[in-house]
Amino acid sequence: MISHLTQIRVRYSETDQMGYVYYGNYAQYFEVGRVEWLRNLGISYKTMENEGVMLPVINLQVTYLKPAKYDNLLTLKTTLVKKPSVRIEFTYELFNEQEELLVIANTELVFIDIFKNKPTKSPAQLLQKIEEYF
Repeated sequence: MISHLTQIRVRYSETDQMGYVYYGNYAQYFEVGRVEWLRNLGISYKTMENEGVMLPVINLQVTYLKPAKYDNLLTLKTTLVKKPSVRIEFTYELFNEQEELLVIANTELVFIDIFKNKPTKSPAQLLQKIEEYF
């Protein structure tokens, strides 16, 4: 498993009338976590797309334990669950500044060849970067 921590400050526009992060915005936080996880490995999601591979989400599961609030500084732990093949799976743990666990989640994405619009294997560059962990 490979994990990466990303900090996110809750913006006012991400909250509802109660001052809590609107539930749909957590998916955007998870996307930030995935992109930063890749960047930490030296892989740019933009470059991957330019090379013909995209990663749509095919499954998202979220459990909300406590609300995140406006102006909270959150820490998102993004973890690769297993070695990817055609699919890649991440888990997420979102903590507030008091290190309270607020949300746990899981996403499953599939590598798609942009030109054929069909599933494809994980890019070799990604597999090389994570080989030592599996």
